[in-house]
Amino acid sequence: MATKKFNYKKALEEIETIVQKIENEEPDVDELSTMVKRAAELIKLCKTKLKTTGEELEGIIQDLEE
Repeated sequence: MATKKFNYKKALEEIETIVQKIENEEPDVDELSTMVKRAAELIKLCKTKLKTTGEELEGIIQDLEE
């Protein structure tokens, strides 16, 4: 099974959409649970991407300083 490439911007947009739906549509408990789980998954992926990108940038900067 092919893995989709992670897109940080699209993940943030999906999180924003989930938050808007929760705030405006008052989903039932089952929908709310699904939405919160998906948002948590996306947040975790975003945090990982930010950490990895930060580490990559630090490495590049260190290489430039040498």
